[in-house]
Amino acid sequence: MKQLPCIVGPTACGKTRLGIELAKQYNGEVVSMDSMQIYRGMTIGTAAPTAEEMDGVPHHMVAVASPEDSWSVARFAEAADRCVQDILARGRLPILVGGSGLYLDAVIAGRSFAPGCSGGAVRAALAQELRRGGIRPLLEELRAVDPEAAARLHPADEKRILRALEVYRETGRTITAHNRETRTAPKRYAPVYIGLAFRDREDMKARIDRRVEGMVAAGLADEVRALLAAGVPRNATALQAIGYKELLPAVDGSCSLAEAAEEVKLRSRQYAKRQLTWLRRNPDIHWIYWEKEQDFARALQIATEILTANGIQ
Repeated sequence: MKQLPCIVGPTACGKTRLGIELAKQYNGEVVSMDSMQIYRGMTIGTAAPTAEEMDGVPHHMVAVASPEDSWSVARFAEAADRCVQDILARGRLPILVGGSGLYLDAVIAGRSFAPGCSGGAVRAALAQELRRGGIRPLLEELRAVDPEAAARLHPADEKRILRALEVYRETGRTITAHNRETRTAPKRYAPVYIGLAFRDREDMKARIDRRVEGMVAAGLADEVRALLAAGVPRNATALQAIGYKELLPAVDGSCSLAEAAEEVKLRSRQYAKRQLTWLRRNPDIHWIYWEKEQDFARALQIATEILTANGIQ
């Protein structure tokens, strides 16, 4: 398995900058593992790197999708893996950078995904059955064919219940069996995880608040207006991202920009906490902790030592 550096951590912790510094040092290219940076026209709110910040380092999986689209984990993993394979074929080092843990895990695992798509006939039929009869008969159907999945899923989790039935109706196999097989399959790549985090949670919160204030000052509200003016539906996946959903009321005039910004700060801090919870389940992450300020020279030195010790030259 090819070893790949993976820069992880909660939002606003400096992953993008460290990834760029490592790419310059290792003849590498960055592959973003951010589920929202894929959408065009969303540079400010997703903290996507600007051309100046990229400093000549090629970036992949940034601004590659229409904000009207909705990308699944499967679609993201397939597209990102093509980028990784292309970089490797050119003799360069892919550096995976981002905080969307589920998406990163899918790329590393090379996981196959069960059939089904949002525009498919089976999903449309299931959605119609849900509207007509509610979730109960569908959950009973799932319990008959895949009791493990039915026991695992809450009746309110309509999305996953429909997904499990979709897989069974399309393939004749349960999603439980598919997931069990993918978990036991060997990984496609060997990750070398480097995690960034603030030692003190209060410093992390302060950093997040400053970032949000910077986004608002940079014109986040105008970015939201531009997306709406371009015809992006309010319920589009892109506009459910933190920083966009909260600013919709401000753009409508139903709350002030300052009130919306406070909500973005709150949601961002909550998201960072969830990211840390997800990441700390992984014992293979080599953590670099920031003190009050971010010392990138020190972080680069430590990261280089970690990569060298793991055979990445």
